[in-house]
Amino acid sequence: MFTHTTEIARSPEDVLAYLDQLDRHGEWQTDIKRVIDVTPGPVGVGTRATEYRKMPIGTAKVTYEIAEYEHPRRVVFVGVNGPVRPRGVVTVESLDGGARSKLSIDFEMVGHGIGKLFAPMAYKKAISLIPEAHKELKRRLESGA
Repeated sequence: MFTHTTEIARSPEDVLAYLDQLDRHGEWQTDIKRVIDVTPGPVGVGTRATEYRKMPIGTAKVTYEIAEYEHPRRVVFVGVNGPVRPRGVVTVESLDGGARSKLSIDFEMVGHGIGKLFAPMAYKKAISLIPEAHKELKRRLESGA
């Protein structure tokens, strides 16, 4: 399991409100080509979305579901398709009386079937992208995105 943490000069409510805009994840994650909200309505337990991610050999279609949702503190997502599936726990903690936030992700890739062979490679690639994605997320939020 990989853990990454960053501090953002925005409230937890602001941070999670931006993260809840699933169609905007490509703004701060460079490997996402597009996101399709599969489940209409507000984000919560059971919400599903599909991302089209750039891969070394083309584009991967990754569908994930929100398994737990505690606004504005915690979100758990799990991949539901493909041989290698992401699983993450995102937490947002209040700092400085709510003026700032600490954003953390605990992340892993779970292989299914033949995906067990590819999961370590996918995991290595994913954890190399997370720090840069969080840096861009911080930049966007702190600039008023």
